[in-house]
Amino acid sequence: MDLSKLRQIDEWSWTVPPAPGEARGEVKMYGSRGLLATMDDKVIEQITNVARLPGLVGPAMTMPDAHWGYGFPIGGVAAFDPEEGGIISAGGVGFDISCGIRCLRTNLQLADIAGELPSIARELSERIPAGLGEEGDIKLAPEALDDVLTRGAQWAVEEGYGSVADLEYIEEGGRVGGPVPQNVSSLAKKRQRGEMGTLGSGNHYLEVQVVDRIDDAGAAQAYGLQVGQLLVSIHCGSRGLGHQIGTDYLVSLAKAASRLGIRLPDRELACAPINTPEGQQYIGAMNAAITCALANRQILTHLTRQCFTRLLPRAALETLFDVSHNTCKRESHVVEGRKRVLYVHRKGATRAFGPGHPALPERYRAVGQPVVIGGSMGTGSWILAGTATSETQAFSSASHGAGRAMSRKQALKQWQGRQLVDELARQGILIRTRSMRGVAEEAPGAYKDVDAVAEATERAGLARRVAFLRPKVCVKG
Repeated sequence: MDLSKLRQIDEWSWTVPPAPGEARGEVKMYGSRGLLATMDDKVIEQITNVARLPGLVGPAMTMPDAHWGYGFPIGGVAAFDPEEGGIISAGGVGFDISCGIRCLRTNLQLADIAGELPSIARELSERIPAGLGEEGDIKLAPEALDDVLTRGAQWAVEEGYGSVADLEYIEEGGRVGGPVPQNVSSLAKKRQRGEMGTLGSGNHYLEVQVVDRIDDAGAAQAYGLQVGQLLVSIHCGSRGLGHQIGTDYLVSLAKAASRLGIRLPDRELACAPINTPEGQQYIGAMNAAITCALANRQILTHLTRQCFTRLLPRAALETLFDVSHNTCKRESHVVEGRKRVLYVHRKGATRAFGPGHPALPERYRAVGQPVVIGGSMGTGSWILAGTATSETQAFSSASHGAGRAMSRKQALKQWQGRQLVDELARQGILIRTRSMRGVAEEAPGAYKDVDAVAEATERAGLARRVAFLRPKVCVKG
């Protein structure tokens, strides 16, 4: 990225000055000089275009892990007021609606079960459906799928996948308000029929991790973390259903924008005012996909528990937290001293409520919401805690991952999957995959430095570092 296009606000935030006569909202980009230098100039173009959309409240923002995406940059955050013509954009949510991370804490210490890791890797890779178009054992009739799209993780628990105790530690209790299954096309539902309880491909993974170090002892205690403890992170979303919803609604939202005279700075930002039939239709379908993704991760949690207890009968895996990072949420935020209901787009960004927020489980309320920054394959991840300053600065939003530093095509030119798997094995990290090409595309070097992203996230006031997790087993599609 050409940093001469930016004006530095402080050490950890930047803005893009408008050109003379340019009418748009403010832009704010979080990150260190080094992180922003690794971003493509397309990120500037995309977030500047977002700042031109109607009804924007506050700045259009990028998180420290931002990179080029479809419509919004990945790592993009923007809030819109429906009472001021604010819009909803499928390009501001993403195709993998409600892609997110379910983090599980275990009662296991690495020192006690290190010899079992190869068996754990084999069991997980054999029993967790993963890969492009991969289906699982669950096959749902259309009417049953509508129930999933309405009740989410609550449906999964009632069907025997996990326990009621999980629901307290999932966003919205495992189901969001306002899902409308009738707004989801038959093709989207058909694509999802056999994909419940599956991991998917690309950057999705199931990873067994060890708590390597703790930076915030108080938050770690509240989260139930200690050095040497094993955790499991499940990273996936709404699978084919969410992707099809995104595809379907790009057309109707573009038509709505044209009908209403909204000049789109980029056709990928197809949108409609929130308070229009087209806007409400997309929101209903999007909420159904979010609810679907929460059910999907709940089923995968159950399957993961089964894998562990087959090998280690004493193993207990509790849900630490489940948070999505491709959503648009209806939330109340205080702006210039006044509480307003806004629709907050977070594309490749995680909600990060600070201490005292009433939506948080009582166990975490004093320290803030767990925020998971998933690292690239083999490099480690971070658990952070939401902060009060994130509310005032970024509508309670934070980074979601390391963020790509190069495209998948570029990665394929530099790495070979087999060599990466062997190299990581020498480092004590077991990779199990159905696609060596997929491993090369997700090479650690294709991503930003996760430690730099976590540091920038903390220094910018978006979330504070709690614990670093080192990977031991990674199952991918």
